[in-house]
Amino acid sequence: MSAATLFIYHDMILSIGYLLCTFCRRAYLTDGLHIDKANYINYTWEQRKVHEVCLISTGKSNTQDHIEDGEYPFYVRSPIIERSNRYLYDEEAVLTVGDGVGTGKVYHYVNGKYDLHQRVYRMYSFQKNILGEYFYYYFSNHFYERVMTMTAKTSVDSVRYEMIADMEVLYPSETEQRKITKTFSYIDNLIALHQRKYDKLVNVKKAMLEKMFPKDGADVPEIRFKGFTEAWEQRKLGDETIEMLAGGDIDKDKVVENGEYPIYANALVNDGIVGYYDDYYRVKAPAVSVTGRGDVGHAQARMTDFTPVVRLLAIRSDHDCYFLENAINTQRIIIESTGVPQLTVPQLSSYDIFFPRKLEEEQKIGVYFHSIDNLITLHQRKLLNLV
Repeated sequence: MSAATLFIYHDMILSIGYLLCTFCRRAYLTDGLHIDKANYINYTWEQRKVHEVCLISTGKSNTQDHIEDGEYPFYVRSPIIERSNRYLYDEEAVLTVGDGVGTGKVYHYVNGKYDLHQRVYRMYSFQKNILGEYFYYYFSNHFYERVMTMTAKTSVDSVRYEMIADMEVLYPSETEQRKITKTFSYIDNLIALHQRKYDKLVNVKKAMLEKMFPKDGADVPEIRFKGFTEAWEQRKLGDETIEMLAGGDIDKDKVVENGEYPIYANALVNDGIVGYYDDYYRVKAPAVSVTGRGDVGHAQARMTDFTPVVRLLAIRSDHDCYFLENAINTQRIIIESTGVPQLTVPQLSSYDIFFPRKLEEEQKIGVYFHSIDNLITLHQRKLLNLV
């Protein structure tokens, strides 16, 4: 590793330390931040109100002014950036919505020509001792907390001028601002990279599910692995299972935080895990679980012995589990109920599923989609670690 590379890493590690202090722990900033052992930073941070470091106003345009393929970005009251054929401003600015669902949660940094909705605030014309990008990172990390302390509700309906104007901003020297901004910008670029990869993989999987399983009225998929030409067969799912069951109540006395056998419920968060049993499981892997409540009909291959609870359905069969997971997820689950939607064993058993004639084709399809799912999970985890 070169000396230049080591310096960059050293520079970044110190900057991240500042970020943790600056944006997570305000107590460190009341008197200034000093890291004088390395002679890296040794001066006091300043504190000013927003209206003392920049100008504040709102835009003039309306939502209906957007043009789908317009030349300029048009910032409205949502995270979505519209387009416009005109621009109101050509400047460096920080934007936040004034009302709507994104109030206190949507922020933009812009440096150039743009159009602006009449209920979006712009902070611009920054004083020479504060960088617009630094202000963006500081403001976007602190403003929501501020407005929530100024309302008795659990959400913010609208932003008033004084909420922005009287907010205190802490900032160091321009040199340190640049280092902080550089670090945040690097992290933002990583987030954007993994988000693009995640979105692309999700779209690829969706498209391939449509092409690698037969569509309505067809008995062969559009895309197949080489060497397979036979028509698929449509069969009742219940006829293809060794066992299909619904989970019951959880035994709270036996649940442990970390154990040998996972307990799965209908939730999709945390892979549906609600605990573990040390010495008991109900379903022998490999198997497929299917949500019977909540997000009804979501299938998930399970490669570890487990126990389903709270009406989570479980299927054991001789079919490839990853294939069966995706075959079920391509189905339109229709629940005829006037109460809480619930998928039962008889209902799931009656679903018609197309199966290839050869298990080898199932396995190839299963491996293909499992590989995509692993990549999707990888980028999900990286995003969670960064945001």
